[in-house]
Amino acid sequence: MSTAPEHAAHPGRHTGLRHVRQATGRLATIALQRLDETLPWYRAMPPQDRSWVGLVAQAGITAFTSWYEKQEAPPTVTADVFGTAPRELTRSVTLSQTLQLVRTVVEVVEENVELLAPPGRETSVREAVLRYSREVAFGAAEIYAQAAEARGAWDARLEALVVDALLRGDTDDALQSRVAALGWQGHDAVAVVVGNSPSGTPEDAVAEVRRAAQQAADDALVGVRGDRLVVVLGSSTDPQTAADALAPRFGPGPVVVGPVVPGLSEAGRSARTALAGLVAARAWPQAPRPVHADDLLPERVLSGDVTARRALLDRVYRPLCAAGGALEDTVSTYLEHGRSLEATSRTLFVHPNTVRYRLRRVAEVTGWDATSARDAYVLQVGLTIGLLADGPSRPASEHVVGDDRHL
Repeated sequence: MSTAPEHAAHPGRHTGLRHVRQATGRLATIALQRLDETLPWYRAMPPQDRSWVGLVAQAGITAFTSWYEKQEAPPTVTADVFGTAPRELTRSVTLSQTLQLVRTVVEVVEENVELLAPPGRETSVREAVLRYSREVAFGAAEIYAQAAEARGAWDARLEALVVDALLRGDTDDALQSRVAALGWQGHDAVAVVVGNSPSGTPEDAVAEVRRAAQQAADDALVGVRGDRLVVVLGSSTDPQTAADALAPRFGPGPVVVGPVVPGLSEAGRSARTALAGLVAARAWPQAPRPVHADDLLPERVLSGDVTARRALLDRVYRPLCAAGGALEDTVSTYLEHGRSLEATSRTLFVHPNTVRYRLRRVAEVTGWDATSARDAYVLQVGLTIGLLADGPSRPASEHVVGDDRHL
């Protein structure tokens, strides 16, 4: 058995290898000059990133030299080439730009193949370059896929922390930096949507809702808290419109939209209101889906929501008191008599048209129409809360607006 070195049996290949090794430095210099001439984004990069890219290009040519010595082995370029640069470089250079780098370097090598190959070996070297460049491209795609997967997992954990902090009402500087890292644009109109989580894993539910939310709103944060799905929507117009498109993505049961608040720092208030509405929504089986939390004020009051009690005081009882006793007496009598115009007019000794006029005024003052069954229920609960807030020691005719110490 012969003990002669392999290159002794293949003198042509040994000569080609020597040429390849001698030309690597010059080719790297030519490649970097070509990158600077043809790729504007490369010229605009910070010096440190440019140096990392240069190292990657040089490492690619050097790794090709090492592989060319024994082509029988499959090319393994991931560690050889991209291991010279930090993984953070994937944030500065996109996959498309990386492939442009590979293409440019390969073009330089092909154009200068005479530097690599002795006469008669050009075809062999060119084929080896093409084979290795293909593996470099696949290696780049693998690196970016791994980086995207890791970044996606990290972003998901960060997003869950942000949503949880918003539900607690934490709005410190750390939260702002986390939100900025997630790409939130800082829209002035923000609303929180809550409902039951759909079937499947929380990760799948969040991913599906996030995709839909990105199409329906300018910004979105999605999180799962127990069996509830929470979506924070940001929009330059009306985020509640986006909630209508997201409702089918939630699990069975009600979907509640919190009030629109001015900015992410107030999102906790919208979230707490929406969660309170989700608890109370079971008392209104016919509620639309999604339903706005403010449309659930009576149910929220009955479930113990102090915010809803104050809202009905401010929007029903106090405006009616400020408008004069006639409106309050008329709507109270109308509701007590089963929304009968004739019974109300007889009790108050006024014409039915007067009752109609006063009821229209009630709708203008409060926003709720007593002739509608649902609105009549809201007005009834609002008036009851107002009478309770006045206190048992005062006659009903001595309404003291603003005394809500019993709340």
